[in-house]
Amino acid sequence: MVDLVVRSRRAVTPDGERPAAVSVQAGKITAIDPYDAELTAVADVDLGDVALLPGLVDTHVHVNEPGRTEWEGFASATRAAAAGGVTAIVDMPLNSLPPTVTAEALEIKQAAAVGQIHVDVGFWGGAIPGNAGDLPALHAAGVYGFKAFLADSGVPEFPPLDADQLAEALAAVDAQFVIHAEDPDHLREAVSSPAYGQFLDSRPPEAEHAAVATAIAAGRRARARVHILHLSAATALPLIAAAKAEGLRVTAETCPHYLTLDAAEIPEGATEFKCCPPIRDSANRDQLWAALADGVITCVVSDHSPCTPDLKRQDSGDFAAAWGGIASVQLGLPVIWTAARTRGHSLADVVDWMARRPADLVGLTTKGRLAVGADADLVAFDPDDTFTVDPAALHHRNPVTPYAGKTLTGVVRTTWLRGQTVTGEAPQGRFLSRKDS
Repeated sequence: MVDLVVRSRRAVTPDGERPAAVSVQAGKITAIDPYDAELTAVADVDLGDVALLPGLVDTHVHVNEPGRTEWEGFASATRAAAAGGVTAIVDMPLNSLPPTVTAEALEIKQAAAVGQIHVDVGFWGGAIPGNAGDLPALHAAGVYGFKAFLADSGVPEFPPLDADQLAEALAAVDAQFVIHAEDPDHLREAVSSPAYGQFLDSRPPEAEHAAVATAIAAGRRARARVHILHLSAATALPLIAAAKAEGLRVTAETCPHYLTLDAAEIPEGATEFKCCPPIRDSANRDQLWAALADGVITCVVSDHSPCTPDLKRQDSGDFAAAWGGIASVQLGLPVIWTAARTRGHSLADVVDWMARRPADLVGLTTKGRLAVGADADLVAFDPDDTFTVDPAALHHRNPVTPYAGKTLTGVVRTTWLRGQTVTGEAPQGRFLSRKDS
């Protein structure tokens, strides 16, 4: 007798998609049997042709609580994650107040999250000028590594590092460093305008290219782990490919908006499309897909970065003044699946990009896979059904989205966290710590 059996003719396992029956006991996957195996369980759920996926792992989420909870909070962000099939997130060290740049600040953030989280939550620390001495203690407290900006972060309490300060941080602790790679010397002040092209011109591909080169060079000198966040500029891909070929510990991610949206199609004044680095053209987008397919880009994560509607300047449509961030933790799976299937990719590919590889990036060996011994984080996903994005149906605090009105393929039917259905009512998430990985 086990607690739960979930059957699907389309279970996505590490060996590929196949019919299977997944047994769960005490929150863990204990067996993966043939679909029609005779098993005894307290609950036996047959999904039929609805796919069974492992819970997604999103390692790039801005929760913003405490301090800017009116932008987003743990309850709303994790409820949205669960609704989108995401069962584990790693929270970024900004835009909360205080930012997570000391062990004490981590304790403050965790205290704010207690009793609120609907999925499992881990934390990144932050590397800012002057806190290199704080990094070892913060790492020992359980953060998965450290985020650094090479350009203005948008909030004054999280200033960027220059090349020397990045080197100092890399030397301070043996940890994963995740880098917002834009070079300030190549950025220009955006002109106040409702025209997206004016904003796009202020953040050219050269800014990413130069910053990626800086990050790789620093990683080479320190023999450090360097991960390039939210890559949007395809011109930087050869640098990353060469670093990998050299044997450097360099990885990169991209986001659903860079893989599915096109600068040429962004309407005038549609500031919900603003993010940094920016959405670029369709030719650039095609190169990102190719890099994802050949492994130069490792994973796809949301960079869920919401704010209040007034900060998006939707009243004026001014791209220069609007906050740069796209909130998509609930929509990432169907957004990517809608595009991936038309490009010949499989559900197994999407699971690799959005579950296993992000889990591997932070050492979550029991997440992101349907495998014996893994956490029973499961998702019933109908890959053939469609829906139209209604902002009112989104769970993040301020449901502003560039996907409003778009018809997407793939519907999350049920999400289980360690074998328990996530309903959005009783929070059952746990804190994740590097110390436990």
